[in-house]
Amino acid sequence: MLWQCQAVANIVKSSLGPVGLDKMLVDDIGDVTITNDGATILKMLEVEHPAAKVLVELAELQDREVGDGTTSVVIVAAELLKRANDLVRNKIHPTSIISGYRLAMREACKYVDEKLAVKVEKLGKDSFVNCAKTSMSSKLIAGDSDFFANLVVDAILSVKTTNARGETKYPIKGVNILKAHGKSAKDSYLLKGYALNTGRAAQGMPTRVAPARIACLDFNLQKTKMQLGVQVLVSDPRELERIRQREADMTKERIEKILKAGANVVLTTKGIDDMALKASFD
Repeated sequence: MLWQCQAVANIVKSSLGPVGLDKMLVDDIGDVTITNDGATILKMLEVEHPAAKVLVELAELQDREVGDGTTSVVIVAAELLKRANDLVRNKIHPTSIISGYRLAMREACKYVDEKLAVKVEKLGKDSFVNCAKTSMSSKLIAGDSDFFANLVVDAILSVKTTNARGETKYPIKGVNILKAHGKSAKDSYLLKGYALNTGRAAQGMPTRVAPARIACLDFNLQKTKMQLGVQVLVSDPRELERIRQREADMTKERIEKILKAGANVVLTTKGIDDMALKASFD
Protein backbone atom coordinates (compact mmCIF):
# COMPACT_ATOMS: atom_id res chain seq x y z
CA MET A 1 0.00 0.00 0.00
CA LEU A 2 2.78 2.43 0.95
CA TRP A 3 4.62 1.88 -2.32
CA GLN A 4 1.55 2.73 -4.43
CA CYS A 5 0.86 5.92 -2.46
CA GLN A 6 4.47 7.04 -2.78
CA ALA A 7 4.33 6.36 -6.52
CA VAL A 8 1.32 8.67 -6.89
CA ALA A 9 3.03 11.38 -4.82
CA ASN A 10 6.24 11.09 -6.85
CA ILE A 11 4.30 11.64 -10.08
CA VAL A 12 3.06 15.07 -8.97
CA LYS A 13 6.03 16.04 -6.78
CA SER A 14 8.06 17.50 -9.65
CA SER A 15 5.19 19.83 -10.60
CA LEU A 16 5.06 21.52 -7.17
CA GLY A 17 5.99 25.15 -6.64
CA PRO A 18 6.83 28.14 -8.85
CA VAL A 19 9.60 26.23 -10.62
CA GLY A 20 7.58 23.04 -10.97
CA LEU A 21 7.57 21.24 -14.29
CA ASP A 22 4.59 20.71 -16.55
CA LYS A 23 3.46 17.18 -17.39
CA MET A 24 2.50 16.05 -20.88
CA LEU A 25 -0.27 13.47 -20.67
CA VAL A 26 -1.48 11.44 -23.65
CA ASP A 27 -4.77 9.53 -23.39
CA ASP A 28 -5.93 6.41 -25.23
CA ILE A 29 -7.08 8.29 -28.33
CA GLY A 30 -3.93 10.40 -28.58
CA ASP A 31 -5.20 13.68 -27.13
CA VAL A 32 -2.38 15.60 -25.45
CA THR A 33 -2.81 17.55 -22.20
CA ILE A 34 -0.02 19.74 -20.81
CA THR A 35 -0.56 20.84 -17.21
CA ASN A 36 1.04 21.17 -13.78
CA ASP A 37 -2.26 21.04 -11.90
CA GLY A 38 -2.23 18.11 -9.50
CA ALA A 39 -5.96 17.43 -9.74
CA THR A 40 -5.84 17.30 -13.54
CA ILE A 41 -2.80 15.02 -13.56
CA LEU A 42 -4.30 12.57 -11.08
CA LYS A 43 -7.69 12.62 -12.77
CA MET A 44 -6.12 11.43 -16.01
CA LEU A 45 -4.15 8.63 -14.35
CA GLU A 46 -5.52 5.10 -14.47
CA VAL A 47 -5.19 4.25 -10.78
CA GLU A 48 -6.39 0.82 -9.69
CA HIS A 49 -4.96 0.31 -6.19
CA PRO A 50 -7.54 1.27 -3.48
CA ALA A 51 -5.02 3.17 -1.34
CA ALA A 52 -3.74 5.16 -4.31
CA LYS A 53 -7.33 5.92 -5.31
CA VAL A 54 -7.82 7.52 -1.89
CA LEU A 55 -5.08 10.04 -2.73
CA VAL A 56 -6.71 10.76 -6.09
CA GLU A 57 -10.08 11.34 -4.39
CA LEU A 58 -8.33 13.53 -1.80
CA ALA A 59 -6.95 15.74 -4.58
CA GLU A 60 -10.40 15.98 -6.20
CA LEU A 61 -11.97 16.96 -2.87
CA GLN A 62 -9.29 19.59 -2.28
CA ASP A 63 -9.93 20.99 -5.76
CA ARG A 64 -13.69 21.20 -5.14
CA GLU A 65 -13.47 22.68 -1.65
CA VAL A 66 -10.49 25.04 -1.99
CA GLY A 67 -9.57 25.18 -5.67
CA ASP A 68 -5.83 24.99 -5.02
CA GLY A 69 -3.23 22.96 -3.16
CA THR A 70 -4.06 19.63 -4.81
CA THR A 71 -0.42 18.68 -5.33
CA SER A 72 0.59 19.72 -1.81
CA VAL A 73 -2.19 17.76 -0.12
CA VAL A 74 -1.22 14.57 -1.96
CA ILE A 75 2.48 14.94 -1.06
CA VAL A 76 1.70 15.67 2.61
CA ALA A 77 -0.74 12.75 2.84
CA ALA A 78 1.78 10.36 1.29
CA GLU A 79 4.49 11.52 3.70
CA LEU A 80 2.15 11.07 6.69
CA LEU A 81 1.44 7.53 5.54
CA LYS A 82 5.17 6.88 5.20
CA ARG A 83 5.87 8.15 8.73
CA ALA A 84 2.91 6.18 10.09
CA ASN A 85 4.26 3.02 8.50
CA ASP A 86 7.58 3.54 10.30
CA LEU A 87 5.71 3.89 13.61
CA VAL A 88 3.74 0.70 12.96
CA ARG A 89 7.01 -1.16 12.37
CA ASN A 90 8.13 0.07 15.80
CA LYS A 91 5.13 -1.73 17.37
CA ILE A 92 2.98 1.38 17.87
CA HIS A 93 -0.72 0.63 17.48
CA PRO A 94 -2.47 2.34 14.50
CA THR A 95 -5.13 3.77 16.83
CA SER A 96 -2.45 5.63 18.79
CA ILE A 97 -0.96 6.94 15.54
CA ILE A 98 -4.36 8.21 14.36
CA SER A 99 -4.97 9.91 17.72
CA GLY A 100 -1.55 11.54 17.51
CA TYR A 101 -2.19 12.83 14.01
CA ARG A 102 -5.53 14.29 15.07
CA LEU A 103 -3.95 15.99 18.08
CA ALA A 104 -1.19 17.40 15.87
CA MET A 105 -3.80 18.68 13.41
CA ARG A 106 -5.72 20.50 16.15
CA GLU A 107 -2.56 22.06 17.55
CA ALA A 108 -1.36 23.08 14.09
CA CYS A 109 -4.70 24.72 13.26
CA LYS A 110 -4.68 26.48 16.63
CA TYR A 111 -1.15 27.79 16.09
CA VAL A 112 -1.96 29.04 12.58
CA ASP A 113 -5.12 30.75 13.83
CA GLU A 114 -3.44 32.43 16.80
CA LYS A 115 0.07 33.18 15.52
CA LEU A 116 0.06 33.28 11.73
CA ALA A 117 -3.43 34.26 10.56
CA VAL A 118 -3.97 37.94 9.73
CA LYS A 119 -7.42 39.43 9.29
CA VAL A 120 -8.19 40.52 5.76
CA GLU A 121 -9.24 43.96 6.99
CA LYS A 122 -5.65 44.62 8.12
CA LEU A 123 -4.23 43.88 4.69
CA GLY A 124 -4.16 46.41 1.89
CA LYS A 125 -4.88 45.81 -1.76
CA ASP A 126 -1.16 45.41 -2.48
CA SER A 127 -1.06 42.31 -0.26
CA PHE A 128 -4.01 40.82 -2.13
CA VAL A 129 -2.33 41.48 -5.47
CA ASN A 130 0.91 39.85 -4.30
CA CYS A 131 -1.00 36.77 -3.13
CA ALA A 132 -2.73 36.51 -6.50
CA LYS A 133 0.58 36.91 -8.36
CA THR A 134 2.09 34.09 -6.31
CA SER A 135 -0.74 31.76 -7.33
CA MET A 136 -0.21 32.68 -10.98
CA SER A 137 3.55 32.22 -10.98
CA SER A 138 3.32 28.63 -12.23
CA LYS A 139 0.52 29.24 -14.74
CA LEU A 140 0.61 30.10 -18.43
CA ILE A 141 -0.41 33.70 -17.66
CA ALA A 142 2.59 34.27 -15.35
CA GLY A 143 4.05 36.80 -17.81
CA ASP A 144 0.99 39.03 -17.36
CA SER A 145 0.57 38.35 -13.64
CA ASP A 146 0.45 42.09 -12.75
CA PHE A 147 -2.51 42.68 -15.05
CA PHE A 148 -4.47 39.56 -14.10
CA ALA A 149 -3.70 39.82 -10.37
CA ASN A 150 -5.22 43.31 -10.21
CA LEU A 151 -8.18 42.10 -12.29
CA VAL A 152 -8.81 39.19 -9.91
CA VAL A 153 -8.51 41.32 -6.77
CA ASP A 154 -10.90 43.95 -8.13
CA ALA A 155 -13.39 41.21 -9.01
CA ILE A 156 -13.26 39.64 -5.54
CA LEU A 157 -13.55 43.00 -3.76
CA SER A 158 -16.60 43.83 -5.90
CA VAL A 159 -18.57 40.91 -4.40
CA LYS A 160 -17.55 41.61 -0.79
CA THR A 161 -20.51 41.27 1.58
CA THR A 162 -21.02 41.71 5.32
CA ASN A 163 -23.77 39.76 7.09
CA ALA A 164 -25.84 40.72 10.14
CA ARG A 165 -23.21 39.30 12.51
CA GLY A 166 -20.53 41.54 11.04
CA GLU A 167 -18.78 38.70 9.22
CA THR A 168 -17.17 39.63 5.92
CA LYS A 169 -17.54 37.14 3.10
CA TYR A 170 -16.16 37.01 -0.42
CA PRO A 171 -18.49 34.69 -2.39
CA ILE A 172 -16.32 33.51 -5.26
CA LYS A 173 -19.37 32.07 -7.02
CA GLY A 174 -20.55 35.65 -7.43
CA VAL A 175 -17.78 36.18 -10.00
CA ASN A 176 -18.39 34.58 -13.38
CA ILE A 177 -16.08 34.40 -16.39
CA LEU A 178 -17.56 35.03 -19.82
CA LYS A 179 -15.32 33.85 -22.65
CA ALA A 180 -15.19 35.64 -26.00
CA HIS A 181 -13.13 34.64 -29.03
CA GLY A 182 -11.10 36.87 -31.28
CA LYS A 183 -8.99 39.05 -28.99
CA SER A 184 -5.99 38.84 -26.69
CA ALA A 185 -6.25 37.64 -23.09
CA LYS A 186 -5.09 41.12 -22.01
CA ASP A 187 -8.27 42.56 -23.49
CA SER A 188 -10.10 41.02 -20.53
CA TYR A 189 -11.84 43.48 -18.24
CA LEU A 190 -14.07 43.54 -15.16
CA LEU A 191 -17.70 44.44 -15.73
CA LYS A 192 -19.50 45.43 -12.55
CA GLY A 193 -22.86 44.07 -13.59
CA TYR A 194 -24.27 41.20 -15.62
CA ALA A 195 -23.03 40.11 -19.03
CA LEU A 196 -24.76 37.69 -21.41
CA ASN A 197 -22.99 36.10 -24.34
CA THR A 198 -25.76 36.84 -26.80
CA GLY A 199 -26.84 39.42 -29.35
CA ARG A 200 -29.80 41.51 -30.36
CA ALA A 201 -32.75 39.73 -31.94
CA ALA A 202 -32.71 42.25 -34.80
CA GLN A 203 -30.17 44.71 -36.22
CA GLY A 204 -32.53 47.64 -35.87
CA MET A 205 -32.77 47.32 -32.10
CA PRO A 206 -30.82 49.80 -29.92
CA THR A 207 -27.43 48.80 -28.53
CA ARG A 208 -27.95 50.77 -25.32
CA VAL A 209 -31.10 51.26 -23.22
CA ALA A 210 -31.21 53.56 -20.20
CA PRO A 211 -32.96 53.36 -17.86
CA ALA A 212 -33.62 49.69 -18.54
CA ARG A 213 -36.66 47.80 -17.28
CA ILE A 214 -35.81 44.17 -17.93
CA ALA A 215 -38.30 41.33 -18.29
CA CYS A 216 -36.78 37.87 -17.76
CA LEU A 217 -38.99 35.24 -19.38
CA ASP A 218 -38.96 31.46 -19.54
CA PHE A 219 -41.52 30.95 -22.31
CA ASN A 220 -41.72 31.25 -26.07
CA LEU A 221 -42.43 34.50 -27.86
CA GLN A 222 -43.13 32.64 -31.06
CA LYS A 223 -46.42 31.99 -32.79
CA THR A 224 -48.53 29.77 -30.54
CA LYS A 225 -49.16 26.31 -31.90
CA MET A 226 -51.39 23.53 -30.67
CA GLN A 227 -49.76 20.77 -28.66
CA LEU A 228 -48.99 17.42 -30.22
CA GLY A 229 -51.95 15.06 -30.15
CA VAL A 230 -54.58 17.82 -30.39
CA GLN A 231 -56.92 17.42 -33.37
CA VAL A 232 -59.28 20.06 -34.74
CA LEU A 233 -61.85 19.17 -37.41
CA VAL A 234 -62.67 22.12 -39.67
CA SER A 235 -65.14 22.02 -42.55
CA ASP A 236 -64.96 25.68 -43.51
CA PRO A 237 -61.66 27.15 -44.88
CA ARG A 238 -62.56 30.50 -43.32
CA GLU A 239 -62.70 28.83 -39.90
CA LEU A 240 -59.17 27.48 -40.46
CA GLU A 241 -57.97 30.99 -41.22
CA ARG A 242 -59.58 32.28 -38.03
CA ILE A 243 -57.72 29.60 -36.02
CA ARG A 244 -54.43 30.66 -37.57
CA GLN A 245 -55.21 34.30 -36.84
CA ARG A 246 -56.06 33.47 -33.24
CA GLU A 247 -52.69 31.72 -32.84
CA ALA A 248 -50.97 34.90 -34.02
CA ASP A 249 -53.14 37.12 -31.80
CA MET A 250 -52.19 35.14 -28.68
CA THR A 251 -48.53 35.95 -29.22
CA LYS A 252 -49.34 39.62 -29.89
CA GLU A 253 -51.35 39.77 -26.66
CA ARG A 254 -48.35 38.45 -24.74
CA ILE A 255 -46.14 41.12 -26.27
CA GLU A 256 -48.67 43.85 -25.44
CA LYS A 257 -48.86 42.77 -21.79
CA ILE A 258 -45.06 42.79 -21.50
CA LEU A 259 -44.87 46.28 -23.00
CA LYS A 260 -47.75 47.58 -20.84
CA ALA A 261 -45.84 46.37 -17.76
CA GLY A 262 -43.14 48.88 -18.71
CA ALA A 263 -40.46 46.48 -19.95
CA ASN A 264 -38.12 47.92 -22.57
CA VAL A 265 -35.62 45.01 -22.53
CA VAL A 266 -36.80 41.42 -22.90
CA LEU A 267 -34.62 38.39 -22.13
CA THR A 268 -36.06 34.95 -22.81
CA THR A 269 -34.66 31.44 -22.52
CA LYS A 270 -36.88 30.32 -25.41
CA GLY A 271 -37.36 31.60 -28.95
CA ILE A 272 -38.72 34.75 -30.56
CA ASP A 273 -39.88 35.00 -34.17
CA ASP A 274 -40.23 37.81 -36.71
CA MET A 275 -43.88 38.38 -35.92
CA ALA A 276 -43.12 38.96 -32.24
CA LEU A 277 -40.27 41.32 -33.17
CA LYS A 278 -42.58 43.31 -35.43
CA ALA A 279 -45.19 43.50 -32.68
CA SER A 280 -42.53 44.78 -30.27
CA PHE A 281 -41.50 47.57 -32.66
CA ASP A 282 -45.09 48.54 -33.45
